[in-house]
Amino acid sequence: MAEISEAHDSDSSKSTDNASEAPTQPESEPEFNPKLMRKTKPGLKRLFLTFSVLFSFLLGLQFLWKSVEIYRSPLPFREIDSLSTQLGSDHLIFPLHFHALFVGFDSDPDRLRLSILSEITKLTSQNPKCSHNYTLSVTVDSGSHCLHSPTTSPHSCSYQCGSITAIDFDQNDDVAIDERLVPVFGGKTNEYSVVVVKGESERAVVGKNRRAWVVVGSGREVEIAVVKVAEVLVKVFVNGGREEGSIRNEFMPVGADGRIVLSFNLLNADPRDWVYDWDFRKIDNNLLAPMIEALGPVANISVESQVLYHTPKASFSYWDQQLQSYVFSTKDLPFFVNSNEWHLDTSIAAGGRSKILQFVVYVPSAKECPLLLQLPNGEISNTNGFISPMWGGVIVWNPQGCLKDDNKPTARRTIPMQDLENMFEVFTGQFRQLFGFKSVNIYAGASGVWNLLPSERGFTEWELDVLSRQHTCFNLHSCASTLGSLSRLVQSLPRMIIMDEIGKQVKFSLEAAKLAQSNASNGVYESSADYPSKQFTLFCQLPQGKQGLWQRMLFSTHLLCLSATIPSSTVLLSTRSKRTEKI
Repeated sequence: MAEISEAHDSDSSKSTDNASEAPTQPESEPEFNPKLMRKTKPGLKRLFLTFSVLFSFLLGLQFLWKSVEIYRSPLPFREIDSLSTQLGSDHLIFPLHFHALFVGFDSDPDRLRLSILSEITKLTSQNPKCSHNYTLSVTVDSGSHCLHSPTTSPHSCSYQCGSITAIDFDQNDDVAIDERLVPVFGGKTNEYSVVVVKGESERAVVGKNRRAWVVVGSGREVEIAVVKVAEVLVKVFVNGGREEGSIRNEFMPVGADGRIVLSFNLLNADPRDWVYDWDFRKIDNNLLAPMIEALGPVANISVESQVLYHTPKASFSYWDQQLQSYVFSTKDLPFFVNSNEWHLDTSIAAGGRSKILQFVVYVPSAKECPLLLQLPNGEISNTNGFISPMWGGVIVWNPQGCLKDDNKPTARRTIPMQDLENMFEVFTGQFRQLFGFKSVNIYAGASGVWNLLPSERGFTEWELDVLSRQHTCFNLHSCASTLGSLSRLVQSLPRMIIMDEIGKQVKFSLEAAKLAQSNASNGVYESSADYPSKQFTLFCQLPQGKQGLWQRMLFSTHLLCLSATIPSSTVLLSTRSKRTEKI
């Protein structure tokens, strides 16, 4: 075994030596096989496969892009910016046409016209948002012939020479004179006319329509007449008898949807003393219906009523021995309305963006009856009521004989109809005050006192014109401002979703704003009032969901723009809802 091992070791050593002595040979490289080589160029098959893969990639890329894309309906950004810039830099101009008629004068109409225009310029105050473009025509009727001043007004005067004389103004019936002037100046017209006549008893009256007349005495009648004519045209017909100006935004109690809900409430403070009811339907048909019909072009008004019990007031009163009654002063008015006990809720139809005005008839308990309101000067209020701006009004009604011993009646009583009529006349005055007008029928100007004829509808034609211009001016600027803010918001958030319904309503709002601007600039007040109500219904049908915030923003914008298109016209928009009696 040892020999074999040695032999094996010797053979291995020899092979190792031979391997080390042999030179190192490089490894053999793979030889090129011509049989496997492509002898022709690639054909259409490879090209088709390549384009198929590329097309599939591009097609899938579009689906992937659509799946992560933010949908945005195109909005008219340029038109919105143009409207906002135009209303921001330029005034919204309302054209107004005036006519002055001098009966029994021999003056030059052209000189009178220049004098009146000079006085109008002095009295006109520039509004930062809206202004007026005046055109004036003057007619002098001397009795034998008439002279007319040159004017650029497109409204030709319809007055026929000799239609009226100074004798027509000698009577003291101003209502009959006002009706007499309606056919003289062509009936329904948007022109404001002032008649100046000579007479013994001087007076100045503003009619229910767009007419006024001045009776001046002898002496400096021409100079006095010029000042009075300019004052009534600017201060009354344009500004509505307000000293602050022609446009007052804060005294326009109309909701964003152009609606007002008048909620009338009869409150019995303590039904253990007495219980009073009212015949509200008669009052509604006789007194409220004409007023609501007159305000139809300005707002859509609905009426509700209810009777509540156990409704004490929140303020205190004290006994006045001299007046033999309980008294509460104007300092107690902020605490009179008891919001905890007065549940002045309205129907579901009154919700949303409608403006709700509360009118309350408060019947005090026997413990504080009669209850009187004392004014700051110490006198007792004639109306025994007060208003709260943008909220409504309150009247305290004291039952007759409330100091007697029979203070515990068991039967339900009804407020006498005469007392109801008197109370609702006060409510009409309070409603006028909420719109910024005076409750008294007198305007005290620099040139004297003017008697304002009241209208059985609560608002005269020239007062409705003032409200219409105020309504259009405020809503149009609010619409342009909101649309401008909306445009900037959308452009600053590129990943905000904008659905087609939103874009559609934005375009409708922009069209309504342009229509309102065109009507105001051209003096076209006879347009349809049914368009805003249709668009309001359409917008309410938008679906809810993630776009709720958008819809609330655009809802106010859309309604402001549509409300601005409501003109001063005889077209009625009022649709009154059912009355509700709650016991």
